[in-house]
Amino acid sequence: MPALPVRLRPLAAAVALIPCLAAPATAATPTPAAPARVNSAAPAASCALPGKTGWTDEGHDTDRAQFQTATGTHRVLTLFVDFPDAPAADSTSAYATQLAPAADWMAKASYGRSRLAIGSLRRWVRMPAASTSYGFARGLTFEAHEKYVRDAITAADPYVDFSRYDMVYVVPDRAATAIPFSPTYLYDPTTPGITADGTRLKWAVTFGQDMWHWGPKVADHETSHTFGLPDLYSFTGATHQYVGGWDVMGNIAGPAPQYLGWHSWKLGWTRDDQVACLPAPGSRTVRLTAVERPGGTKIAVLRTGGTTAYVAESRRAEGGDSSACSTGVLIYKVDSAAQTGAGPVRVMNADPTATPPAGCAQLDLAAYKPGQTFTDPDTGARIDVLAGGRAGDTVRISKER
Repeated sequence: MPALPVRLRPLAAAVALIPCLAAPATAATPTPAAPARVNSAAPAASCALPGKTGWTDEGHDTDRAQFQTATGTHRVLTLFVDFPDAPAADSTSAYATQLAPAADWMAKASYGRSRLAIGSLRRWVRMPAASTSYGFARGLTFEAHEKYVRDAITAADPYVDFSRYDMVYVVPDRAATAIPFSPTYLYDPTTPGITADGTRLKWAVTFGQDMWHWGPKVADHETSHTFGLPDLYSFTGATHQYVGGWDVMGNIAGPAPQYLGWHSWKLGWTRDDQVACLPAPGSRTVRLTAVERPGGTKIAVLRTGGTTAYVAESRRAEGGDSSACSTGVLIYKVDSAAQTGAGPVRVMNADPTATPPAGCAQLDLAAYKPGQTFTDPDTGARIDVLAGGRAGDTVRISKER
């Protein structure tokens, strides 16, 4: 695959929660008779979508030469750096403490299938150039970003054996205001790249001052880019217009940041036998277990095209979603041909006229309740919410053509 420049989170993302635009959905309608053709259980692979962007996207055929596997233990080394123009005036302890909860959150959100073993070089490492020289602003180039990572690794090399680690976190001191945001570094396999102790350093997160705003989940968000996940917030227009506060790949500080069931499946945290697939006309009734809990059927997928599908999953206000603004069935459209930041996932809104309470955006109220229906006349797709309970929901997915 031709290497592409790393996609960086724009500075516009570092804002407080804002009202978001509702993704289009039809209003609840009476339930008609189910289509006559009822599919036997189709294999989950029939609903997996191919990636079409050559980068982070919603396809299941993630390039494992470019992105690291999301399961197992990831050995992470945290480097704390200061600069000639912004020397550190405090210890590294507060910085390590700020990011430490990211490991526990990732373990729980992945049902124990992805673990961050975060170690730290508990000393400040002086960078060779001024913080203002690295060009951290909108449009930061891959080359400038790689130079920053290389300088940090080179400066730390006398003190650490990099062959023991899979990826690096680079954390600047608070005085370095010229390093404002936190992009992910993904190596270019066609270039010499960065090597230390005989090891090619392929992945890194370079934190900025926004880590103090977003909190430790910024590490989970950025690390997930190294697994191949795209950004779900919008690079243009209203920042959280596509998914609101659902999934940490959207609004990091959102009220329901648990990974979407589709993402858990893509990353290997949800097994194929936990996916109910409808790839052709017909219908299926599916009992969904809340995605915040391990076990059970996690998603019902209704494939609508070569790169598109609708997904239904059950969401509850517990675990990572304890502050969720609505509960029930979350329905969203996936398009694996859509670029990161351009709406590869779009949440359908059960009640686009609802007024959100304080702390919630309009799209955070998107969950469907029993008796509500989503339909897409263009594809013939239909999702009926039949029942709900403490542990999950029952849905019928159907397609007329």
